[in-house]
Amino acid sequence: MTPCTSRLILIVTLVWTLFPHRITAQNSQQPNIIILYTDDQGTIDANCFGATDLYTPNMDKLAATGVRFTQFYAAAPVCSPSRAALMTGKTPLAAGLSGNASSQPGGHGLPAEALTIAEKLKENGYTTGHVGKWHLGYTPETMPNAQGFDYSFGHMGGCIDNYSHFFYWHGPNRHDLWENGEEVWMDGEYFQDLMADKADQFIAANQDNPFFLYYALNLPHYPLQGTEKWREHYQDMESPRNMYAACVSTVDERIGHLLAQLETLDIRDNTIIIFQSDHGHSMEERTFGAGGSSGIYRGAKFSLFEGGIRVPAIISWTGSLPQNEVRDQMCVNVDWFPTLLDLCNISYDHSSFEGKTMKKVIMENAPTSHDTFWWHSNQNRWAVRKGDWKLLKNPIDPSQKDPLPESDSFFLVNIQDNPRERENMASQFPEKVEELMQEYEEWYGKWE
Repeated sequence: MTPCTSRLILIVTLVWTLFPHRITAQNSQQPNIIILYTDDQGTIDANCFGATDLYTPNMDKLAATGVRFTQFYAAAPVCSPSRAALMTGKTPLAAGLSGNASSQPGGHGLPAEALTIAEKLKENGYTTGHVGKWHLGYTPETMPNAQGFDYSFGHMGGCIDNYSHFFYWHGPNRHDLWENGEEVWMDGEYFQDLMADKADQFIAANQDNPFFLYYALNLPHYPLQGTEKWREHYQDMESPRNMYAACVSTVDERIGHLLAQLETLDIRDNTIIIFQSDHGHSMEERTFGAGGSSGIYRGAKFSLFEGGIRVPAIISWTGSLPQNEVRDQMCVNVDWFPTLLDLCNISYDHSSFEGKTMKKVIMENAPTSHDTFWWHSNQNRWAVRKGDWKLLKNPIDPSQKDPLPESDSFFLVNIQDNPRERENMASQFPEKVEELMQEYEEWYGKWE
């Protein structure tokens, strides 16, 4: 053995002795995956997306250590269909859940036969966990543990009171807190802290093996129950923005806690973190009529105008992806499933998804992979986008930023030229209306 060889062996031995975890974690292990899915967060409601009155240092930190999307869409403007699209990589209509799942025990949800991202990752060696909101089915075969999750903690319906864990809307009032399919009672304990604790425990228990955590935060959805710290911080802000803002910063603080834990465990560099809102902000009575913001964009939750479906979205993987970069290309939440499989080098059948991998968009700033995309709320309300042109059928505008005459049953806009969607160009370009209507009907015909 030569002196050089001996020195090399000694160096390798020392490195292995001093940093064994880092070598195994970074070189031989698949990346961990965490999806942070907020609820009813408005299009611009983080500092890094344009808000000037909110305190969101941890969402901003994700953007600074990752890629931020400015033209990212949810596949639906309401909760369950958006989550179905995330879980399956398909539009809600194709996934089999185009409307909200029931919040009643025994209620319908995402079909049991649907292949979820949790099931696919579990097949490839991942331990899978769900913490937070589910709203994808309330039967044994549609609850998380039957849809690919090894561990689950949270509520099955659309929302709960954060302290009693009861569902108080569309009675009868009922308790809704579950752990691995069993009802659990934690009266008086703040749900945001319970979620953070359960996420901590899941990550710590699985830090030495690849894990997938779907962390479905249930704020700033109503009830607007931010912590006292943040209510005091925003006490001089106009209502109801102050109550909504307290919820956003409460969520942001929990995201900061999560990032700190990953850094303490020395697994941040080997963890892919996705952050996204499920759709636009709510203007429902239960949110006091407003609170969130879509900025210049028209619409809100329930609407297929931009404010209902254009959402804040970020991906951060400090060990492998670009940092502090922005992508303006059109992308959709159905794209996360194939993108993650590509980033993790897991093979899959591209034809089984309507989503398109964003790997080249993220890594190389490549053009969007979507020539056309479709939204379906019901047979009388839908939208289709092709290139920069977008056609809406029977649109609604909860934000009421402009009058919407009944004659605007078809609403045509060029998003590049008119992102505010204030001027209907349908009468000026009837041939474009016909073209996009045919695009929608052809797509819809595959799934009806």
